[in-house]
Amino acid sequence: MPESNPSDSSPANAAQADRPPPPRQGKRGEVLVALQVALVVAFLFTPPWNPWLTPDLLEPTQTPRIAILVLCGVIALAIGGLGVLKLGSNLTPLPYPRDGNRLVTQGIYALIRHPLYSSQLFAALGWVVYSLSLSHLLLLVIGFVFFDYKASREEAWLTERHPEYADYARGTRKLIPWWY
Repeated sequence: MPESNPSDSSPANAAQADRPPPPRQGKRGEVLVALQVALVVAFLFTPPWNPWLTPDLLEPTQTPRIAILVLCGVIALAIGGLGVLKLGSNLTPLPYPRDGNRLVTQGIYALIRHPLYSSQLFAALGWVVYSLSLSHLLLLVIGFVFFDYKASREEAWLTERHPEYADYARGTRKLIPWWY
């Protein structure tokens, strides 16, 4: 990659000069990614727990619980899949945007700003309803708070890089379509 001349006043150099310097190694959200992995692992390996669960409650609610599990799973796959496809080469595990990225506001991103986070929350919700597990419900609440924070951090970086992001964010829900 050629070095740029600081005295060059081309539009490309002006745009680079306006952009804040990238964060140092470890400051691009790596800790948030590690926490997200830990949260997913905890959700997957935490045993279901509900002291009030009885066979009398489980048996008659099995069909609706399965239906909700399947519905949430389909929603999670659809939202997550559409998000990955629409992001294309902008996709990164880190919340810090890739250099040279473009702001994506079409497709699923016209409905929700963070479909990849939402897909994980919908999948977790399906399991919580199916299992009626209070331990997983607690992890779902923690996950919602975590993804809300991670999304806010990501949005601060996106707004630095794309000033028009603020207008987009005002008109599009953050994590749950039509609600939040």
